[in-house]
Amino acid sequence: MGGPQPELSGTSPASVPGGGQVTVRYWAAARAAAGVESDRFDVGPGTTLDVLLKQVRDRHADRPRLADVVGVCSVLVGDRPVGAHDPTEVEVRAGDTVELLPPFAGG
Repeated sequence: MGGPQPELSGTSPASVPGGGQVTVRYWAAARAAAGVESDRFDVGPGTTLDVLLKQVRDRHADRPRLADVVGVCSVLVGDRPVGAHDPTEVEVRAGDTVELLPPFAGG
């Protein structure tokens, strides 16, 4: 909790004073569950990944399957995997692209 902030900014502009937008892109089953390829969300300074994912679920509350899919997705912020980082400690910044990647089958 009190440790350093994981550095997971995207490859696009790292910060816009006072906030801006992030793009959330949905892949495979997440795209099917959301019914769209991507969404844009307003974020302010200090917005964390858990807050953004709540916004995703709230925007698509009429599509309850999406909440289940998001819960099992791997997440990239920019080109960096979030992995085991706590979503409450991962900051998303204006200009970031967040990718929601459900588990894939096959080989």
